[in-house]
Amino acid sequence: MPDQPHTHQILNPATEEVVATVPATGAAEVDTAVVRAAGAQRRWAAAAPADRARLLRRFAAVVDGHVEELARLEVKEAGHTLGNARWEAGNVRDLLDYAAGGVERLTGRQIPVAGGLDITLLEPLGVVGVIAPWNFPMPIAAWGTAPALAAGNAVLLKPAETTPLTALRLAELALEAGLPEHLFQVLPGAGDITGQALVEHPGVAKIVFTGSTRVGKEIMARGARLLKRVTLELGGKSPNIVFADADIERAAAEAPMAFLDNAGQDCCARTRVLVQRTAYDRFLELLTPAVRSVVVGDPSDEKTQMGPLISRVQLERVRGYVPDDRAAVRGSAPGGPGFWFPPTVLTGVAADDPAVTEEIFGPVAVVLPFDDEEDAIRLANDTAYGLSGSLWTRDIGRALRVSRAVAAGNLSVNSHSSVRYSTPFGGYKQSGVGRELGPDALTAFTETKNIFISTEA
Repeated sequence: MPDQPHTHQILNPATEEVVATVPATGAAEVDTAVVRAAGAQRRWAAAAPADRARLLRRFAAVVDGHVEELARLEVKEAGHTLGNARWEAGNVRDLLDYAAGGVERLTGRQIPVAGGLDITLLEPLGVVGVIAPWNFPMPIAAWGTAPALAAGNAVLLKPAETTPLTALRLAELALEAGLPEHLFQVLPGAGDITGQALVEHPGVAKIVFTGSTRVGKEIMARGARLLKRVTLELGGKSPNIVFADADIERAAAEAPMAFLDNAGQDCCARTRVLVQRTAYDRFLELLTPAVRSVVVGDPSDEKTQMGPLISRVQLERVRGYVPDDRAAVRGSAPGGPGFWFPPTVLTGVAADDPAVTEEIFGPVAVVLPFDDEEDAIRLANDTAYGLSGSLWTRDIGRALRVSRAVAAGNLSVNSHSSVRYSTPFGGYKQSGVGRELGPDALTAFTETKNIFISTEA
């Protein structure tokens, strides 16, 4: 295992200024954290369900009182727009509330059998490791943490190296709310050291990981040595399918933020815009001013719609997909310090071009024409991924047919909505394994125990 620096500097992506220096967690410290978490978990699981629910609601209330503080911290460390960051902090609050409601509803079953009574119990796994990404540090951390705690587990959260500040603050707020010490711990550090130690630790029963497909495969392979459970939310190359019978004006107006939100650093970003050939020219005519009107700039400004990329590494990666002569539509972005890339649309690109097939994770979309319903479905499914997508049509029959035919876990019709804390989220194919959120989220952090009680003399 490679050596790890003792500290990490956290940069503001909009200014490149150092905003914090955070200690890194080594393998030995991970081991200590697991031991402490295991003890806290046993006590937590033994507490009355109503008491656990009450503490999680109190945690939600404390987060609610610090939404603005958390949002401003997210702006500094991740470059998110202030409006988005406020939503993210509010999402943590709402998810804690939602998960708390499941604590007293995590019920088993009574199964009819001969000669006795058969019941099932849902018991916590123990210690859960959550490895969160840098693109949505707060909400995605909560996607794993809230239901795992609600199901009676302890949580060790490893935030991304570049965005640990909100996670560390949430851990402080959990203690302020009265959650037991060591039940929810945050372990900053590098993925190949801190993350790997979590994945390979025999005392960690499950890993929840959000990130690249490449790293997700490695985690799954390493965890398999211990038959460790995993939930993986990985990459995406989502389609935005626009049929000629759709409201073309609305579809074009809403298309930009479907791939520009969070500067395109979103696994659900609709970066492949598939437009029926008979509406293609009209759609592009409307899309061009819509893209160019997006306000890119200081993420702390209330008017800003898109901020910077997370790092220089990510900026150079995005640039590699978009030579200057390829952009059909290009918006504006600030000059000077910061990791800025302008909103960009490509056209006339071959279907096998890397910009079409690979996840760029930046504010770049490709517009491709299709002929008919069958052609649209073929193009939509011509990817290794299957996370999300949108389709635009006034024909309800077509909406249902295409939704059934597109191989993706989360689809929306005449909108770009993908994620709600109350509905399941996850991907097909190489976009992941398992589901998060929704009414069944808590069960993903439990074991089913079957008990048969004989009634025969």
